[in-house]
Amino acid sequence: MSFAMLMRIVGVGIVGSAFASPALSASGIDKDYIRSLAAPGKTVLVVEYYDGGGKPVDRKGYASASGFKAISPTEFRVDDKTTLRLYGVEACKGEMVNRSEDYAGACSDFAQRQLQVMLQNPKVLFCRAFLSEQNAPTQNVTCFGYYNFPGSLDSVDMLEEQLLSLGAVRLAKKADGSLDRPDLAEAEKIGRKGSYGMWADPRIKGQ
Repeated sequence: MSFAMLMRIVGVGIVGSAFASPALSASGIDKDYIRSLAAPGKTVLVVEYYDGGGKPVDRKGYASASGFKAISPTEFRVDDKTTLRLYGVEACKGEMVNRSEDYAGACSDFAQRQLQVMLQNPKVLFCRAFLSEQNAPTQNVTCFGYYNFPGSLDSVDMLEEQLLSLGAVRLAKKADGSLDRPDLAEAEKIGRKGSYGMWADPRIKGQ
């Protein structure tokens, strides 16, 4: 699926999400600030770290001329020491079929491909994490991408929301059956109702 097609599908717009902490909520995102981080010819990545009270206390910045690579359905590599994991979402289990997208294969492969599409074109990736994640080799984050195609698109979007609404991933659950990210339930509903991605396969609905 091309990025342009992806954005047409998810163009319904999903706003006002709240992460597990208000510090990491989408409602507090300054989109103009994210746009201001863009640099010509590079994908800029900024990770902000928050304390338990929701205050930003540190940040790290990266830049890549070739972008960032998805290494799993929910993870992408920053450098040889750091991987970022989109928190609270997961691929479906086993195999899936989506005839409209001409896909038959592993759920994990489908999700990883869609994440890579999201990572191909952003001017900026802006991620938030708790301070406790800062030195971990794999860090749980929520991420936003700034996408700009002059004359057609200028948008800041949460990666997890877009992947959920495409049916590339679904919401992960805790051991007690509750959702890790209940704030993103509406995004998953879009994928389910539209039979996008995994939701085109009745077997997945029964998992």
